[in-house]
Amino acid sequence: MLEGKKVWAELPVLPATELVPLVQGWEAAGIEGVWAPQIFGAPFTTLAAAAAVTKRIKLGTGIALAFTRSPLETACSAIDLDHISDGRAVLGLGSSAESQIAGSFGMAYGKPLAHMREVVGQVREVIARGHTGELGRLGGEYHTLDLSRFRLVRPARRSAIPVYLPAVFEKACEQAGAIADGMLGHPLWTSRWLRDRVGQSLKAGLEKSGRSREMFDVNLMIFTVINHDRTEAIADARANIAFYTQSPQYLRYFTEIGFGSEARAIQAAFAAQDYAAMARACPDEMVCAITVLGSADNVRAQVAERAVHADSITPVVPQFGIEPEKAAVYRQRIGDLFYQ
Repeated sequence: MLEGKKVWAELPVLPATELVPLVQGWEAAGIEGVWAPQIFGAPFTTLAAAAAVTKRIKLGTGIALAFTRSPLETACSAIDLDHISDGRAVLGLGSSAESQIAGSFGMAYGKPLAHMREVVGQVREVIARGHTGELGRLGGEYHTLDLSRFRLVRPARRSAIPVYLPAVFEKACEQAGAIADGMLGHPLWTSRWLRDRVGQSLKAGLEKSGRSREMFDVNLMIFTVINHDRTEAIADARANIAFYTQSPQYLRYFTEIGFGSEARAIQAAFAAQDYAAMARACPDEMVCAITVLGSADNVRAQVAERAVHADSITPVVPQFGIEPEKAAVYRQRIGDLFYQ
């Protein structure tokens, strides 16, 4: 059931003439907040624009890439957003894939769990004490910050900004439970993975932090395509699933959910920069296992099945391989079904 579940929206980069009425309409409909993803550009700019034209909704980086900038810059960006929004910022931080961080961005990736723990710790220190002049040297394996001469112009709006961590595998779920305020469930998750793999790992992390499940928020991001024409819905979602499959880091996940050979074929096509072949290698069964799609009634039932494991949900329109005009139609259908 969806009763009692908070609903978020995903906010893409849009011209102001489209962004302003969109977020204002969502706020009027009563959604809990918006997540702005980082595909390449940082999400803080989009969220600042949304902050200026809204009053209530939360504004989350969903996600900001944790390893592409200094923890100091990440902390200061979150502090600025929190000031602009009068205390509505939520900091979602993710590791992404090594091929993107080390390759496209040219930054160190390292051991992602250890790297993330270090970044979260240093970001929190800056938010809590950056105005005092007392930080000194924050040392770590990946980032060493000499903040002995650093001081914020004024204190952060809040001494702690909520941190959410995304997860695909079990150890990331455990780490989220141990060090974060919430977890963003990856939109690649299937209902079966949610049921069999997530709960116990999250519980182990929460036990490490001495917290109960009620003290933690699980937000499920769910690829959602509402279309009574099921064939068209699958076709519209296919390129998006193929894109998310291209990282070798996710091969174990796809193997364990039964699509290992398909994932290897997609990754080989990606290596050859044959994007049409990527889509051809992604079968209907793989698209449907991950994406919630079909008629409004069918989508609502599928989302309700997954939402049992969560406190909040974020229906997500596929980002890749779909025209902007059609993406807008799917956003409207999601709004009509869930933002009431």
